[in-house]
Amino acid sequence: MSSLSSLDAAREAVSGLLAGGVRFVAVSPGSRSAPLAYALAEAEGRGLLELAVRIDERDGAYTALGAALSSGRPTAVLTTSGTATGNLLPAVMEANHAEVPLVVLTADRPEELHGTGANQTTEQLDLFGDHVRFAASVAAGDSPASAVSTALNAASGFLDGVPAGPVQLNLCFRDPLVPEPGWEPPTGAAPARETRPWSDRPVVAALGGLPPRRTVVLAGHGAGPLAEAFAAAHGLPLLAEPSSNARYGSHAVGPYRLLLDGHPGDRIERVVLFGRPTLSRPVTALLAREGVQTALYHPRPAAWFTEGKRRERLVADLDGLSDFAGRGAEGWLDAWLLAGAAAQEAVDRALTAPGAPLSGPRLAQLVWAHTRGQLVLGSSNGIRDVDLAAAPHPGPGARVFANRGLSGIDGTVATATGVWLGHRVQTTLFLGDLTLLHDAGGLLLGFGEAEPRLRIVVLNDSGGAIFGLLEHGEVGGDPAARPGAASAVERLFGTPHRADLRALAAAYGVRHRVVRTPAEAAESLAAPQPEGRELIEARIDRSGLRALHARVREAVAAAVRHSGH
Repeated sequence: MSSLSSLDAAREAVSGLLAGGVRFVAVSPGSRSAPLAYALAEAEGRGLLELAVRIDERDGAYTALGAALSSGRPTAVLTTSGTATGNLLPAVMEANHAEVPLVVLTADRPEELHGTGANQTTEQLDLFGDHVRFAASVAAGDSPASAVSTALNAASGFLDGVPAGPVQLNLCFRDPLVPEPGWEPPTGAAPARETRPWSDRPVVAALGGLPPRRTVVLAGHGAGPLAEAFAAAHGLPLLAEPSSNARYGSHAVGPYRLLLDGHPGDRIERVVLFGRPTLSRPVTALLAREGVQTALYHPRPAAWFTEGKRRERLVADLDGLSDFAGRGAEGWLDAWLLAGAAAQEAVDRALTAPGAPLSGPRLAQLVWAHTRGQLVLGSSNGIRDVDLAAAPHPGPGARVFANRGLSGIDGTVATATGVWLGHRVQTTLFLGDLTLLHDAGGLLLGFGEAEPRLRIVVLNDSGGAIFGLLEHGEVGGDPAARPGAASAVERLFGTPHRADLRALAAAYGVRHRVVRTPAEAAESLAAPQPEGRELIEARIDRSGLRALHARVREAVAAAVRHSGH
């Protein structure tokens, strides 16, 4: 059997990627990975796929992950050997738990150089352990065709009993790593782009003969429009997280989590769960509440839980789910909608009272109301502020993305850039200042790289406000009771900083503006989104956030009581 040259092996690998549906690859520069880089450049020149070059492998991986999320296709990231491969781990972990078809292409030295102290050489196969669905190493000179085909099937969820998710192909190359003399990539048209609507509404038949029950439909991350359609067909209230892509329609209740501990939440008999709930402790408490029966729509294997570990009954078909849910009992949906309307009005009053400063929840309302196209929500307070305060849309709004697989703040800017690259429509990213600073490198675009139409809205409260809403806020909130605790909590959890976001934006060629009041924020977000990138920095004081949340809870409780429910 003849041995393939490095470039011929790379060309075979690229052919396999194309056959498996890959149309986007993030490339980080390196010498050992050069054969694949050249082969990918040839494919791009023929208009078969698109490349994005990123000097930071972590950002390359998250860019590919974002493109997979918005395009629905498997995407790939290419790195050279050594520590470059280790930088992919956070995105691979996220892709694992979020079932994203991320194809990790790691270049490697040939076998004869392993164990010799050769530069930039380590054991790369199985580096990602159980976080990948499939991992294989292709020896230098061997055909990668079979391994690539198996990897793409595994990534796309085509293997029995295996959910979609990341895979690793470790490709070994020998010198020469460069093409023949006179090589140059072809030039041609850009890849054809799909511009399809995301919100086609599933059809769920309204079923007669079902028993009346006090059931709610809970739509967690990734639930999709099916959750909304199911709630509407069965006359049930819909409690939908922002990244469920089901937070719309006539049955959706906005500030639902503030209603779970009182009326009408205390009367819930059953919960039908779509997707994965990730945001609030009241929801976690509801799913664990004694006397409440729960069912999870589970038509295929899922990566985010192990069967037998969760309390919910697993239901694989909609008919069985209908039998469990029943239809809304008389007055049940109305009770939720009336309480939800009173609660939403109370939230709005608390956030928009005369003289009220700009707050995270108010900014979240404005972002939710004004975003068109695609919306990426960073982890931490931003997505929770949307969940708390943003009123559901009458119909499908912007398509929402969030890295809720592991809910990290890693690579958020790169993810949003990838979301735009995967489906070229205007995109808004809403995140906190620490999340932005954690991925400041995601703002870096090389000359000639596509610049996304991306509006970055940063809630800058000079630190980590989310910890003030957790137990740590109690620890540091009473200096008289705990002398010295406030400063320790602020340093360890608040992590205050003096970063100049205007200078940061300028360094990366991003337009910048500052807003300090609700009116300024509303004006900036209502303005048409320009081409290219802009950063809207909302400067907010987080010192009163815990008290604001307490006032909102009190206002909602009073409004629901006074509404007669």
